[in-house]
Amino acid sequence: MKSCKHIILSLITVSLISTPMALHSQTIESYLTTADRKCLFSYNGNAGEFSARHNERSNYIIVDPTQPYQQMDGFGFALTGGSAQHIRNMSVEERKNLLLELFDPVEGIGISYIRLTLGASDLNDYVFSYDDMPEGKEDFELKKFSLSQDIHDVIPVMTEILQINPDIKIMSSPWSAPEWMKTNGDFHGGKLRKDCYSVYADYFVKYIRAMAEYGIDIIAVTIQNEPLNSGNTPSMPWSPQDQIDFVKNFLGPKFKENGIKTEIVVFDHNCDRPDYALTIYNDPEAAQYVSGSAYHHYRGDLSAMSYVHEARPDKKIYFTEQMTIEKPGMDHIDIAQACTRLLIDIPRNWSSNVILWNLAANSANEPHTDNGGCSMCQGAITIDENDIIRNIAYYVIAHASKCVAPGSIRIQSTSPWDRSVALCEDEQNPGIYRANLIEHSNVLKNVAFKTPDNHIVLIVANDSWNKNNVCIQYNGKFAELPLSPGSVGTFIWQEK
Repeated sequence: MKSCKHIILSLITVSLISTPMALHSQTIESYLTTADRKCLFSYNGNAGEFSARHNERSNYIIVDPTQPYQQMDGFGFALTGGSAQHIRNMSVEERKNLLLELFDPVEGIGISYIRLTLGASDLNDYVFSYDDMPEGKEDFELKKFSLSQDIHDVIPVMTEILQINPDIKIMSSPWSAPEWMKTNGDFHGGKLRKDCYSVYADYFVKYIRAMAEYGIDIIAVTIQNEPLNSGNTPSMPWSPQDQIDFVKNFLGPKFKENGIKTEIVVFDHNCDRPDYALTIYNDPEAAQYVSGSAYHHYRGDLSAMSYVHEARPDKKIYFTEQMTIEKPGMDHIDIAQACTRLLIDIPRNWSSNVILWNLAANSANEPHTDNGGCSMCQGAITIDENDIIRNIAYYVIAHASKCVAPGSIRIQSTSPWDRSVALCEDEQNPGIYRANLIEHSNVLKNVAFKTPDNHIVLIVANDSWNKNNVCIQYNGKFAELPLSPGSVGTFIWQEK
């Protein structure tokens, strides 16, 4: 393998990675991360070229742009209050450099989707809503509504991000309604009171409008983060039947009445419950207001997203959370397994985005709430004052966000379980060719996209320990590129 430049993005080195879409030949460019960390999202401007030559004994990943699937909205992370707090505490210059690295689509890794928490999550240092009241008091007119803590951390960071990438997509998810709206009067557990359905819908409308006043356009909201989990602080369990009532009789009509174009997304929980979204879709009055359903992957199988898509292909699939961590100081990185699950399997199961969990934490994984806050939720980046460490989640998202721009279309590419066929020369009759049929192609795991500027992007994870190449077929031409075991490559070429 050619030696590769190790690219840690900064204002000094960004020029090295601003070129990958510039070539217009069949030259293949690549970004590479190896298990031994010798290459960490390293750029190679000439990883190989397509030619007519091919190896009869190789099984090729056939990339076919004529078979399109879903459009991709973007790749990114949750910007929790804790993440914003650490970013805000950096010096002005270091914060500017970091945000350019993360969000600039040319000079950085081009994060293109952000998930905000609508109120506090378990990764805030204390719990709050936008309408907190003294014990025993209520505010059905929402006279005390205020973006409160967000004004000090999330909103200033989002303002800087939007200056770098004004087109970034933003989704918001609540962990709980205000305490006074809940049956137990507590942020931990407890259901939304039935008599508060209307005011809680107004609460969503106020939030969207208040954020818009700061130039923050919320493209989508999920109704509740993890509605089947009442163990976090904050948390609020909801059944699908109760969400049907809330959507069709309150939230949907309120959005329509107020001209709110923000998409309504249901479920926002694990892949073990495909029935949840389908139950809501089964009510046509509720379904008319819902754009799709969102998934995490702490339980169940990612194929559940495909089941929901097959049942209701008119509704979008979103992937909104996955904690992706590694032990600090490891001399290897389990990038192939992580990218297989998060960048390959999720889009192959029809999700229009990939959002991982926390963008930033410190080396102690702080802040988090007590009594149900996540004490092991490492950030994609670790920030201790101005010191930064890039962790596995950073490299996972970089392998897609840098090259798969919003508006890209997932396209057909051979999976390991697909049948394959190749022509092989007959051993007894030179010059005579026979069809070699293989029930399972056994190619490396991969996913392919066509970008808005007509490039092909192929992400490949080498989770095999006996293969050292990735074999690609495109438009009747072939390429074999080095990809060592445990490594991930993002390969880019001009469509022809």
